[in-house]
Amino acid sequence: QVQLVESGGGLVQPGGSLRLSCAASGITLTTSIMTWYRQAPGKERELVARISSAGVNTNYADSVKGRFTISRDNDLNTVYLQMNSLKSEDTAVYYCSAAAPMKLFGSWKLNNYWGQGTQVTVSS
Repeated sequence: QVQLVESGGGLVQPGGSLRLSCAASGITLTTSIMTWYRQAPGKERELVARISSAGVNTNYADSVKGRFTISRDNDLNTVYLQMNSLKSEDTAVYYCSAAAPMKLFGSWKLNNYWGQGTQVTVSS
């Protein structure tokens, strides 16, 4: 059974930092694409950062480039999102997502999995 558990959210002042963690079980990170999304009330879900299965390729939303860093630790089966220079507009629920290959009935396909989310609030 696949499970993604986010942690590390909370309340922080503008300019502060937070480190989000996504602990994965039931999947192999070395063959999975991991993505952080966020969604604020009344707004559409936004891709924040993504890291490839090899951990080499990353991409970020323009709004977070230079401030956020996605990384992964395959030994700990955990993906991180380091968030620096936080702004009020970063306030949202942050979700961890995995695209993992799964073999069903003799064929392979990519399945998507989601964590429950962790709240990040940036306010003075």
